[in-house]
Amino acid sequence: MNLQQLLHEYNRGDRDFSATSLRGVALPHSYLVGINFSCCDLSSSDLSQSDLSRANLRGANLTDAELVGTNFSGANLQSINFIGADLRGATLIGANLTGADLRAADFTGADLRGADLTDVRLSGANLSNADLTGACVDALELENTDYDGATLNGLVTANHAQLSVTSWVSWGAS
Repeated sequence: MNLQQLLHEYNRGDRDFSATSLRGVALPHSYLVGINFSCCDLSSSDLSQSDLSRANLRGANLTDAELVGTNFSGANLQSINFIGADLRGATLIGANLTGADLRAADFTGADLRGADLTDVRLSGANLSNADLTGACVDALELENTDYDGATLNGLVTANHAQLSVTSWVSWGAS
C-alpha cells in the first residue's frame, strides 16, 4: 500500500491498516485519530506533529521514527518498539505502553501523565523535563535513563501505591 492509498482509504472511513509495511513513510502533520497501525512497520518514518490519539499501535515497529510533538493520547502502544525514536514534546496522556521497548528514545519534554509504563524498557532513554505525573511504573527498567528535571509526582504501581522520587531513583541499582 502506498501513502496516497492509505490517506484515501482513511478519509473514506477505513481505520484498519494493521500489519502494513510503511517503513520510512513521511506523514508529518497528519490527522490519523483512531487508526489501527497494530503490528505495522513504521520504522524510520516521520509522523511528527501528527494526531494519533486513540490509535492502536500494539506491536508496531517505530524504531528511529521522527515523532516530535505527536499526539498519542489514549493510544494503545502495548509492546511497541520505540527504540531510538524522537518523541520530544510528544503527548502520551493516558497511553498504554505496557511492555514497550523505549530504549534510547528521546522523551525530552514529553507529557506522559497517567500513562501505563508497566514492564517498559527505558534503558538509555532521555526523560528530561518529561511529565510523568500519575504514571503507572511497575517493573520499569531504568538503567542509564536521564530524567533530570522530570515531573515525577504521584507515580503509582499497579496496586495504586504511591511512589516517592527516591524509590524511582533506586530502581536503577541492582
